[in-house]
Amino acid sequence: MANLADLFDSAAARALDAQASALAGDGGWELMAQAGLAAWQRLLRHWPQALHVGVVVGSGNNGGDGLVLARHAQLAGRRVSVLTQPGRPPGTPLARRAASDFKSVGGALTEFDGTLPDADVWVDALFGLGFDRAPEGVAKALIDALNAQGSPVLALDVPSGVDADRGSVPGVAVHAALTLQFIVPHRGLYTGGALEHVGEHALAALQLPKAAWQGVEAAAECWTSDRLAALLPPRRANTHKGESGHVLCVGGNHGSGGAIALAAEAALRAGAGLLSIGTRRDHVGPLLARLPEAMAHALEDGDALPELLGRAGVVAIGPGLGQDDWARALFARVTAGGKPLVIDADALNLLAQDPHSIADAILTPHPGEAARLLETTTAAIQADRAGSVQALAQRYHAVVVLKGAGSIVAAPGQTPRLIAAGNPGMAVGGMGDLLTGIIASLRAQGLSAFDAAAAGALLHALAGDVAAADGARGLLPTDLLAPLRRLANPEHPR
Repeated sequence: MANLADLFDSAAARALDAQASALAGDGGWELMAQAGLAAWQRLLRHWPQALHVGVVVGSGNNGGDGLVLARHAQLAGRRVSVLTQPGRPPGTPLARRAASDFKSVGGALTEFDGTLPDADVWVDALFGLGFDRAPEGVAKALIDALNAQGSPVLALDVPSGVDADRGSVPGVAVHAALTLQFIVPHRGLYTGGALEHVGEHALAALQLPKAAWQGVEAAAECWTSDRLAALLPPRRANTHKGESGHVLCVGGNHGSGGAIALAAEAALRAGAGLLSIGTRRDHVGPLLARLPEAMAHALEDGDALPELLGRAGVVAIGPGLGQDDWARALFARVTAGGKPLVIDADALNLLAQDPHSIADAILTPHPGEAARLLETTTAAIQADRAGSVQALAQRYHAVVVLKGAGSIVAAPGQTPRLIAAGNPGMAVGGMGDLLTGIIASLRAQGLSAFDAAAAGALLHALAGDVAAADGARGLLPTDLLAPLRRLANPEHPR
């Protein structure tokens, strides 16, 4: 059986369906009956006053699920409008059976003529798992019509037009108010462009025999706030600052002192016991004025780095670093220093210019930086975020946090972790600098690289959500610092 936090790819979902159907010996009818009933019950729960239910059905089994729902709605005395694509009636054996059952209680199927009747709620049962291309022709027109009408849409399993594996949206896609996934939650619906189409997530696990799970493994883990307590226990009463780690933040080239200041303050707010900064001489005074808890050091070349590296437990490099000779010298010294590293921003760009693995490193790229690291395009990264982050982890033999909507954390040999938190207000300069400091802080406090990266990304996203309570537009990185401290102490009531 699956853990409640497990996410699956479409191959696993199809295997579960096939194995459960084979065990039942009914070709899958019982699962379709369960799915359609669960969908009708979910519709009733969310829109109990809906008297007119519209259902858009495709020719496959996803359409069959919609037709089972339509039958229940018809039996409940609701007005039901079921639309099909012209020339594409229900085509699979299960979908044809569902259509026959719907007609037997007085239902009718109507071909889409370019317009939709006014319904109180619409059900999207057009495409299911495995649809990974841009809808065309009548299918595109149907989706456009669904999106143009004003009533809410319940999507069955996947909003039509969304790639359930990758989270990409290659063309038009349904904007659902609620997506009800069947059997297992689908990895792609929690990251990337899919987040603009899914609406609220819901799951109908259905009743599967235990044997149906044989050989089926999760593709990712969904990380939410309940993960933090186990990773961030209360501190010992007799602790001292050395037990909480010493972070060295390196960066802040001319004109970019704020970036390294943000990383440093975030490291302290996330619990680092000691914090050193290596930066341009001009930034030392302003940094100490803002953050007197830090030990700021002028680095006009790399000569002073060995002493700083010797004292530090973890090094974060990249915020405000730049790509000039100064930056290159510091990057070379730091990466050869043998310390656990968190590599961000221009340090990632320098790494992309000379790709190689670095021992005990956490990389934190946004999609543009990830594209440079993999020598591809940002569009290609976003088209397959899950595949891209795993490719990065394998190529650089590192833990990687692919930032963005639905951040994903990957490491060689590990099940990826998908961060189910964050908001659009966090799309502002400086947010990544905070993340760098948070992850470095947790690594210095004793978490493994993989745990520090995942817990840090989660803390960062959750703090962003708390800070965005007054609105996403205008959110600043410094707004996250107060909630960050509270969230880093999960034993305290909020």
